[in-house]
Amino acid sequence: MRTFGVEEELLIVDPTTGEPLALAGRMLAVAGRPADMGHEFKLEQIEVQTAPCRTHDDLLAQLYAGRRLADRAAKACGGRVAALATSPLGSATTLTPDDRFARMDDEFRIISYEQLTCGLHVHVAIESKEEGIAVLDRIRDWLPIFIALTANSPFWFGSTTGYASFRTQAWNRWPTSGPQNLYGSAHTYDELMASMVGTGAILDEGMAYFDARLSRHHPTVEIRIADVPLITSDSALVAVLVRALVETALREAADGVAPLATPVGILRLAAWRASRSGLNGQLVHPAKLEPVSAGDAVAALLAHVAPALRETGEFARTELAIAQLLERGTGELAQREAAADGGGLAGAVRAAVKHTVSREGGWDDGARATLSFVRRRWPLTRGQRRG
Repeated sequence: MRTFGVEEELLIVDPTTGEPLALAGRMLAVAGRPADMGHEFKLEQIEVQTAPCRTHDDLLAQLYAGRRLADRAAKACGGRVAALATSPLGSATTLTPDDRFARMDDEFRIISYEQLTCGLHVHVAIESKEEGIAVLDRIRDWLPIFIALTANSPFWFGSTTGYASFRTQAWNRWPTSGPQNLYGSAHTYDELMASMVGTGAILDEGMAYFDARLSRHHPTVEIRIADVPLITSDSALVAVLVRALVETALREAADGVAPLATPVGILRLAAWRASRSGLNGQLVHPAKLEPVSAGDAVAALLAHVAPALRETGEFARTELAIAQLLERGTGELAQREAAADGGGLAGAVRAAVKHTVSREGGWDDGARATLSFVRRRWPLTRGQRRG
């Protein structure tokens, strides 16, 4: 069973007004700069990290603990943390003091000024760079579905965007963001990195903001496409699915199954569709490249990774978690409902604060009763490969 881990970026907010607060430096000092918390690009956000894990339960426990630790530190400084992928309320942002960040801020201007976005990064262990390339080439068609599964950013600086995940649109302003062509080898990947830095348009390899990449600091592949989910258990669900997707990709490579040669332009369209609709409309089927219901697209992903999930004993739990998510919706729906319920955008943030540190959406016997209903509503069809 491959180890996996998660990084969650959280928004720091005023518990009354909902406005972002630049408290990250003070929070880290209050918390004693623990290894599982760190600063991000802006002082209005904080990152919590898990250690490498082997089981769903271990990962979920660490995610709960990380969110609670960050929230306690925020409370001590007069704020709270909210698992929101963008700030519903407009506010000036504050760059984290750092020479590299200052250079980025000077070069990228409005992209930097407005870049207050919070994502979910999943790391999955690999044994070599070549193994990592085999993974990256075979998972890229499936990644847009994770935008829909985590969509949690319908508002942007005081405006309703019409998108389920507007973070995807804001993040894609960076010149290196999004899907990439097939690599084929570690040599090709390294050449691309060197050429990108060589253009002078980015500062270093750390600015290769691909949907998925090889980690610079760990023997892992890093999947970076998702919004930070509102509900903690959804982050754990996504991580389990990603690990199963990585394992499935490596089994395909070992069996000589070639990656799908989907053009980058089509993958961008699939990501845009997921960003716009979330789980509320149609998505682009990863294998058929045609519009299907969100439920069918997610079912195709589950069918694709089912053998890997069954071998680790995680299939039933994952199937139920997907059913629950399809039934209740992602964070973008919760934000819209809270805002429409008389609280406005500040109310959406206050509701998010409560969801962020709750233990809702967990695995329990009572929840199993929803599974048969959701199966009827979203039948889990088998995925099909093109060609």
